[in-house]
Amino acid sequence: MDGLVLGGRTLKSRLIVGTGKYRDFAGMKAALIASGADMVTVAVRRLDLTARGEASLLHWIPAGMVLLPNTAGCFTAEDAVRTCRLARELQLGGENPLVKLEVLSDPKTLLPDTEETIKAARQLVGEGFQVLPYTSDDPVAARKLEDAGCAAVMPLGAPIGSGLGLRNPYNLMMILEQAKVPVIVDAGVGTASDCALCMELGVAGLLVNTAISGARDPVLMATAMKLATEAGRLAFLAGRIPRKLYGSASSPIGGVIGSA
Repeated sequence: MDGLVLGGRTLKSRLIVGTGKYRDFAGMKAALIASGADMVTVAVRRLDLTARGEASLLHWIPAGMVLLPNTAGCFTAEDAVRTCRLARELQLGGENPLVKLEVLSDPKTLLPDTEETIKAARQLVGEGFQVLPYTSDDPVAARKLEDAGCAAVMPLGAPIGSGLGLRNPYNLMMILEQAKVPVIVDAGVGTASDCALCMELGVAGLLVNTAISGARDPVLMATAMKLATEAGRLAFLAGRIPRKLYGSASSPIGGVIGSA
C-alpha cells in the first residue's frame, strides 16, 4: 500500500497511535505492535523524565517506531511552544522533530483553541519545527494553519476521547477539497468502522489513542484499527460506485434466455 509522507518521513502505515490511558506498559507495547503503526505520539508534559529502565514509558516503545512529541495539556501558545522546545532539547523525535501541536480551550471539552493554535504554529514553524496541529473541523482554520506552514492539518472527528466517530463528514470533505498538505483525523474515533469511514473519504491518515487503550482488549482493537485503516484506504483508491435511488442488476438483462 502507498505510504504516508509527513515532514519528509515516509510511513508505511497510515495509522498513528498514542500512549495514553493504558492499564500498564506491557499492554501498551503489545497494542502498539498489533496496530502496525510506524509512528507513536507521546505527551511531553506527562513524561517522567526521572524514570529509568522499565519504569520509563519510553522503555516500552517498540524499536523502530518514530516518536511524535505532543503538547497535550497546554492551554496557551506560550506553553505549547515551550513544550516543543523541550522535546527538541530531549531529542525525542530527532534534531528538528515533527511535533503534534495541541492548544486546548478548556479541560472539559478538550476542544482546540484555534486562535492560540495558529499563533503557536506560526512561532514553531519559524523555529524550524514541522508542525502537525490538532484543530477543529473548521475549513477556515485548517486553511490558516496550512498557510502558516504546517506539515499537515489534523481536524477532529469528534471531541477527544468521546468515541463518537466522525460527526461532520461534510466539513471534513471541505477541508480535503482545499488542502494541499496531508489531512489526518485526530480525535473522536470509537471503533474500527470509524477508521474505515474516514479513510474512505480520502484522509491521509488517522491518529487513534483512547479507542484502543480504553477497549476491553486493546490488542484486538489495535488489530481491528489497523485492518480498517488499510481497508478504508484501499476502498478510497478503488473508487466506490455512485449511490443511486434504485438498484441495477449485477448481470445484464439483455440476452437472458426467454427475453425478447
